[in-house]
Amino acid sequence: MKISIVGTGYVGLVTGACLADKGHRVVCVDLDEERVQGLNRARPPIHEEGLEDLLRRHVPQHLSATTDLRAAVLDSDATLIAVGTPFGGQEIDLSAVLRSTQQIGEALRDKPGYHLVVVKSTVVPGTTDNKVRPALEAASGRSVGEQLGLAMNPEFLSEGEAVRDFLFPDRIVLGGVDARSTEMLAELYAPFDALVPRLRTNARTAEMIKYASNSLLAALISFTNELANFGATIGGIDTVDVMRGVHLSQYFRDRNGEGLPSITSFLKAGAGFGGSCLPKDVSALLALGRSKGMAMPLLDAVLKVNQGQADMVVGLLLRRWPQLRGLRVAVLGLAFKPGTNDVRESPAFPIMRRLLDDGAVVKAHDPIANREAARAFPESDVTYCESLDEALADAVAVIVVTPWPEFRDLPERLGGQSTLLVDARRAYDKTQVALYEGIGL
Repeated sequence: MKISIVGTGYVGLVTGACLADKGHRVVCVDLDEERVQGLNRARPPIHEEGLEDLLRRHVPQHLSATTDLRAAVLDSDATLIAVGTPFGGQEIDLSAVLRSTQQIGEALRDKPGYHLVVVKSTVVPGTTDNKVRPALEAASGRSVGEQLGLAMNPEFLSEGEAVRDFLFPDRIVLGGVDARSTEMLAELYAPFDALVPRLRTNARTAEMIKYASNSLLAALISFTNELANFGATIGGIDTVDVMRGVHLSQYFRDRNGEGLPSITSFLKAGAGFGGSCLPKDVSALLALGRSKGMAMPLLDAVLKVNQGQADMVVGLLLRRWPQLRGLRVAVLGLAFKPGTNDVRESPAFPIMRRLLDDGAVVKAHDPIANREAARAFPESDVTYCESLDEALADAVAVIVVTPWPEFRDLPERLGGQSTLLVDARRAYDKTQVALYEGIGL
């Protein structure tokens, strides 16, 4: 199948590269000429494990990039919309989605035959039916069902593992507006393992599945952090052992008692969730609820607990020092999770903000996301260090926010020094560090 994809961010580019790997002919569309040229030289603009290998394997035979959306649509059977939908405080910003829809529709006026348009962007329930469909029909001069298909196909990609998640999905949700749209979308995924569960549903249910999935993960994280903070207040309780006990439940193990499902990684205490999905999606769902006159106190509490975790992390320093003015602190890990250079909603930023407000001297380091962090948090009082050794030099306290593998030997590096290790992810053995403080301990 010939596929055009509008947007070359994490979702659009990973989707394009993986669909090319499954035998489709894919062209990715982006406004950024420099990004397009880089992609046509098999150079990814983002850090994602396995992505560069896919580009090298399939560019230009099965995968290419262009700034010409019209040409891409005219030369494809289906177009996927994979542009950003940031949350502006009151609602998600659909301007990029609707602009892409308008341009796709205009191109389709000059294209004979049937064409499928698929929304991959995360949009609140009702968007495909109530916003995208009328805009697409007006711009194209066609009606859905008459040489025009429309579907919603949510993505379930975890940054740092996105390529693997796409190539080996745990589920495929096919949210067609009509039967023909659903069938063509199913054809797109025909090369994938037939054993992968496929759920056929309508568009707004598919949209809701995405939000329900992310809201559940966010709730698990905040649930764990709230209990961890409670246990630390009582004293004599280690949340790591508490969660180990929870994970041993039959509900989190297979019948043979072997291994733990990956969802238990969300039932671990830490600095809170970040990234481009969970904070935005929970906020968007809350905003939609308010617009419909429905209170959602559980999800509201999920965000409030998450927002308070920066104070909890900095509070671990205050156990040792009554005030932080002049205290030299190294913050390690600026990407919101290991394996990616994405710093959107990184928990490191509110922690650094609180440290600076309290007068601490802050140095920061990330193995791959220093440049992105410096752009997102351009505080002149933060020294972004190119190496771990530079960050650790003269530090009185070290806060590990994102536990990259490059930080694995941190206890050995600190040795018997009088440097405090603040473990904001409970990634280290507390007995191997002379001075240790951890979330939920």
